[in-house]
Amino acid sequence: MADDFELDTDDLSRRMDGAISSLRTEFASLRTGRASGSMLEPIMVDAYGSPTPINQVGTVNVPEPRMVTINVWDKGLVNKVEKAIRESGLGINPQMNGTIIMLPIPELNEERRRELTKVAAQYAEHCRVAVRNLRRDGMDKIKKAKADGLSEDDQKFWEQEVQDLTNAYIAKVDEALETKQAEIMQV
Repeated sequence: MADDFELDTDDLSRRMDGAISSLRTEFASLRTGRASGSMLEPIMVDAYGSPTPINQVGTVNVPEPRMVTINVWDKGLVNKVEKAIRESGLGINPQMNGTIIMLPIPELNEERRRELTKVAAQYAEHCRVAVRNLRRDGMDKIKKAKADGLSEDDQKFWEQEVQDLTNAYIAKVDEALETKQAEIMQV
């Protein structure tokens, strides 16, 4: 009856890729002492009555290694963009020049670098939990198939497939974390 059972490992893999992608987005928002336009992605500006990403109200550029500029298209939104950056918790003091907002990226001190590595570790742990939850979903499907008549050998085979996939993705998370922590600690 369940001899034709086949777990959709491609679906599990795709969902685990989504968790890794989300982790990379979270890592991009961490400030490393180097300018990056992606650090502004999570910031929303109250534009035209609704929260809008900064890159939809102006052009974000990185002209120098320690400078991000935003050329706001609508003069009426310049103050709102500046306010959103100040309140974002990035620790950056915006400087206004007409419709251009300049964000000088200060050097990170040792204490702040250590704090950021801890934040990166928390992001990585959330991603590991997401991957493990997907593993559990796969294992639950295998158990259900076992109850429907899947042989014990097939059950062990599929469980090993899911575990191997999980181990591979946990290793990717660990590798991404090591890379990000090295980037943060680099002076």
